[in-house]
Amino acid sequence: MTRTGKSRSRRPLSKRPPTWCKYGPEEVEAFVIKLAKEENAPSKIGVILRDQYGIPLVKPIVGKSIKEIIMDGGIEVPVPEDLNNLLQKASRISRHLNRNRSDVLNRRSLQLIVSRIRRLAKYYRRTGTLPKDWKYTPQVEAI
Repeated sequence: MTRTGKSRSRRPLSKRPPTWCKYGPEEVEAFVIKLAKEENAPSKIGVILRDQYGIPLVKPIVGKSIKEIIMDGGIEVPVPEDLNNLLQKASRISRHLNRNRSDVLNRRSLQLIVSRIRRLAKYYRRTGTLPKDWKYTPQVEAI
């Protein structure tokens, strides 16, 4: 079975840029850097480029991913996007548990998310994306 998206769509097989795309590599890089300076996440930048500019994929056109373009542009991203999303999710669940103390299902869910945060942070510390002394500390304590 082939892996497909939610709309049963598949990514293009060709590694070459599409012939119908009217933007060159320099223009696409400029768009990415402009959107990154507006503090958009890499996944949101990809969606904006697809929907507003008609750029299907950045990597075949430029030869680099959106994240690489942002790093080469000198824009500092303090925490990777996937880790940041997990941190926000944990804080939302923690706030919910402070209001709803008897919600044991979400207490377990918070434990699983914290475990995922720690595993992902361990990976990012090992690869050098995060500083070696970075440690996750929950903002709001849940019971």
